[in-house]
Amino acid sequence: MTELLRLEGIVAGYGEARVLDHVSLVIEEGKALALLGRNGTGKTTLVNTIAGVTRRFEGTIHLAGRDITRLRPDQRAQAGIGWVPQERNIFKSLTVEENLTAVQRPGPWDVARIWQLFPRLLERKRNWGNQLSGGEQQMLAIARALVLNPKLILLDEPTEGLAPIIVEELLRTLKRLFREEGLTGIIVEQHPQKILALTDTAVLLERGAIVHAAPSAELAADEAVLARYLGVTGRKVKAS
Repeated sequence: MTELLRLEGIVAGYGEARVLDHVSLVIEEGKALALLGRNGTGKTTLVNTIAGVTRRFEGTIHLAGRDITRLRPDQRAQAGIGWVPQERNIFKSLTVEENLTAVQRPGPWDVARIWQLFPRLLERKRNWGNQLSGGEQQMLAIARALVLNPKLILLDEPTEGLAPIIVEELLRTLKRLFREEGLTGIIVEQHPQKILALTDTAVLLERGAIVHAAPSAELAADEAVLARYLGVTGRKVKAS
């Protein structure tokens, strides 16, 4: 497999606060990584650092062999990073269709293909962003990242706060993107049972450092590690 993303010795945070403690990580092309940990362990800071919106103190970031360490967030997007933050950041004063056409870049993911992936968005393509439900806004945020035709997509707790039926729909979509479409991605999540079945590898963070890394299926079966770092007990996690 070809290496797509490499982080080496990343120390980063906000202002003078250092959240990440010498994080090193490699993701191969076509693989999905589950980024797990309790609240406040540095998960969001890590994806924000890859996206370029934190303060980096030390370390380097390479994407597809290119050093993007000093690039601005917009330059990183052009280099191939699609970012779906917790805030979603859709354009609420534009229609669904305008949200997509305003940012799309050449590649296999175009608006027509988005309609196939998210039929709900096709039904609401003339609705303003602020007229969408929380789940529909999340679909739109993911769609906006896809039409950038990224090499890597970053998803920060994409199912948080959504109705169970929408969560199941989004998880099926993510499974398709990673398992069938071969998209490379990082998914931030607190609940391993949601995403270990969708990903290839998993990393656990604690106090801004990687404390455990393993294939997703292996971690799903490791009750001791899940209990220690995530408070998961019993056989609640299934990976396929």
